[in-house]
Amino acid sequence: MAPCISNPGISNSGTSSPVDRTSLPYGTWPSPISADLVAGATLGLSDVRADGADIYWIEGRPAEAGRRVLVRWRAGVTRDMTPPPFDVGTRVHEYGGGAYTAAGGRVVFSNRADGSVWLIDGDAAPRALGGMDGLRFADFALSPDGCFVFCVREDHNTNGEAAAAIVAFDCGADADPTDNGGTALVMGPDFLASPRPSPDGRFMAWVEWDHPNMPWDATRLRAASLLQEGTDMPRLAAPWTLAGDDGTARSVIEPRWEANGNLLASSDISGWWNLYRFDVANASPAVPVVPMQAEIGLPQWIFGLRSYCPLPDGSILALAIRDGENRMLVLRDGAATPVDLHFPTQCPVALSDGMLAWLDTPPDDAASVMRGAPGQAPTVLRRAITLPMAADDIAHAQALHFPLSDAAAGTGHAFFYPPANARYCGVTGTLPPLVVMAHGGPTGRANPAFSFKVQWWTSRGFAVVDVNYGGSTGFGRPYRERLEREWGIVDIDDCIAACQHLMTQGLVDPKRIVIRGSSAGGLTVLGALARSDLFAAGTSLYGVTDLRALAQETHKFESRYLDSLIGPYPQDEDTYIARSPLTQAADIHVPVLFLHGLDDKVVPPAQADEMARALRQRGITCAQYEFEGEGHGFRKEATVRRALELELDFYRHVLGLPTAQDGEHVVLR
Repeated sequence: MAPCISNPGISNSGTSSPVDRTSLPYGTWPSPISADLVAGATLGLSDVRADGADIYWIEGRPAEAGRRVLVRWRAGVTRDMTPPPFDVGTRVHEYGGGAYTAAGGRVVFSNRADGSVWLIDGDAAPRALGGMDGLRFADFALSPDGCFVFCVREDHNTNGEAAAAIVAFDCGADADPTDNGGTALVMGPDFLASPRPSPDGRFMAWVEWDHPNMPWDATRLRAASLLQEGTDMPRLAAPWTLAGDDGTARSVIEPRWEANGNLLASSDISGWWNLYRFDVANASPAVPVVPMQAEIGLPQWIFGLRSYCPLPDGSILALAIRDGENRMLVLRDGAATPVDLHFPTQCPVALSDGMLAWLDTPPDDAASVMRGAPGQAPTVLRRAITLPMAADDIAHAQALHFPLSDAAAGTGHAFFYPPANARYCGVTGTLPPLVVMAHGGPTGRANPAFSFKVQWWTSRGFAVVDVNYGGSTGFGRPYRERLEREWGIVDIDDCIAACQHLMTQGLVDPKRIVIRGSSAGGLTVLGALARSDLFAAGTSLYGVTDLRALAQETHKFESRYLDSLIGPYPQDEDTYIARSPLTQAADIHVPVLFLHGLDDKVVPPAQADEMARALRQRGITCAQYEFEGEGHGFRKEATVRRALELELDFYRHVLGLPTAQDGEHVVLR
């Protein structure tokens, strides 16, 4: 080993002199990021909310088997609000979200283990509001007087698919958490979301949609007068439609009331999710707030997402996404003004003391819960972890724009991360191996926030490219619609095009490229291995392998998702067969690693079983690992650690790099 000078085009992220680093082959560098650091020491922070000047958030704690704890910050004091065994979460739509709300000193939350609904009044112990075997609840909102809570109910006690409803619970009643399903207010649509009472309690707004649409395809924004007399349970008058019934496919999401009684929501009728203002009382036509070519909205995979926040002065704080990157704006009087705020992953929430709270996701540090104001240094309330890393250990995203195989489709988008390590650099004259990442969804996006799934590789001397293939969000509806009827083609083409661009630029070793992806990204991985000889290996994490089986077996939320991605089933069965990796197994000639949870209800583990069996029957080397107690995504400390170590060892074995001396080695067969 000797001091080295970094190769042209391969730059580390910090400022240390190149001679401070020791030369080692790319992919073999000792890293400050251990599996224990990622799996056991890092909190999962999410869902920051406010009640007056109080700040709430959820902490996922790997050391407690992934238990999610509701935490409150009040006047400098932080405390857990949900003791063991409570696990704050919900499985509505399987992906959950919107598992709690807080207002007027009251908190309502869902306990993930049994779906029951609980109330915390002040600092009192949690008290049951309701629940029942087979019922799940999410997307809570308290009435203005705090007497009732509204939420989405998903009923699995049916002969067919689960039934959706908006229901109400009485916050003043003692209830049996096994025998109270709430009072139904809205039923009928296939899907319901975002029940939001107006500040004066006169109206209720919500979003609904039906098969075969997903919430980013076409929804309806509805409203009704909210009726309530004395201590009686609330009910709704005849509802009307504010948007989405005119025959124009549009996604209307995230309804939220302003203090003056007007309703805001984000609609993509212009081709971008932009904010519109609705005069509910007078049923006036919607008025755009500030038209722009940027997304103020996120695909509603989970409940409770927040892309904007009305402020007390009548302006609106908004998180706008353009070219896959976030910008904070204040919308006022038809104009958008940039805001100097740190790196929120969702729009901050306003506090009654004039401050803001948000989940900070910078490119060079782990996530933190923040309290602050624009232009000021924020206060950190909770860190996911304090990184034991130098600045030069952290790879920074470089926005990558590359030509697509279909020139008419325009430009492809990705984030490229060169290897980064404060102590090591590559051997002169060599190039780093490349890890290609295909995000899940496939309606989703890669973003440049700090992520261990990237830094784990870059700190060891791998380059990473995180591809926003056609179908990704943050680029407008037309880019999202590139994937319609083209899943398994456009996504793969774009991943290949990104690799070819990096190879042409001389940034990566063309003989040492691997590809990984989870869920929908697993289908992209396996399809790419079948379609191209660029890749030396691939990893499918709980990935899709058989589209026909997925159409027949998956949960309600995604049961018709494939209609837009592939085509209606069974009418287009031939396309399902042709696009399924399972029927392409004969075209895969490189090793594959499968990682899957045995409790996965979204992509059943049988998908990995069948694919691994098909590859072995054709003599293709593969490794398959299944994890008990894990669903669609890994939560447990032991699982996360083992998965990381196995994947690293797998690539080092396949690429002929020295294998790790610790951890569990991958078994190929």
